[in-house]
Amino acid sequence: MTDQPWLVVGLGNPGPKYAGNRHNVGHMVLDLLAERTGGSFARHGRAQAAVAEVRLGMLPGGRPGPRVILAKPSTYMNVSGGPVSALAQYYGIEPGQVAVVHDEVDIPFDTIKLKIGGGEGGHNGLRDITKALGTRDYHRVRVGVGRPPGRMDTADYVLRDFTATERKDLPIFVDDAADAVELLVTEGLLTAQGKFHPARA
Repeated sequence: MTDQPWLVVGLGNPGPKYAGNRHNVGHMVLDLLAERTGGSFARHGRAQAAVAEVRLGMLPGGRPGPRVILAKPSTYMNVSGGPVSALAQYYGIEPGQVAVVHDEVDIPFDTIKLKIGGGEGGHNGLRDITKALGTRDYHRVRVGVGRPPGRMDTADYVLRDFTATERKDLPIFVDDAADAVELLVTEGLLTAQGKFHPARA
């Protein structure tokens, strides 16, 4: 693993109106990571984002894990690229050390998948980040929220809160997603995929 810090970005929309939305699950995961590490978010001077600088996990021998910049853009989701690019430049972080935690309608609720690169799957936040970074080669921690029911528009679906049934399992799900981020930055993508991707029959 490189000594370069990681930039872990949780996507969402700003303000209490959106806090419980499926689209804001990235914020939920970052809030938990900050809580675990005793970190606290503060407005960054050079980017439209709230940032907490922490160490995630433990390395062999009990050494503190990698330095990680946790970031929640304070812009709306579809213009997340500017803050991500500004933070990457400010901290000198290459795209390969950037991980974006986001909602994913193409996988079921309670499922987490990780990848590097690839398409954005219609996710406007990811599309803007790709444009701002000039590459798709950054990590994604895909937090499944499932497909909208019936003919509901996807945009309407992700801007709704989790259902009462989903909320019962949400704390465990967010905890698992935080574990996935921690494993990614401490042991790498393949190890994280090995733990969180369901085995094929």
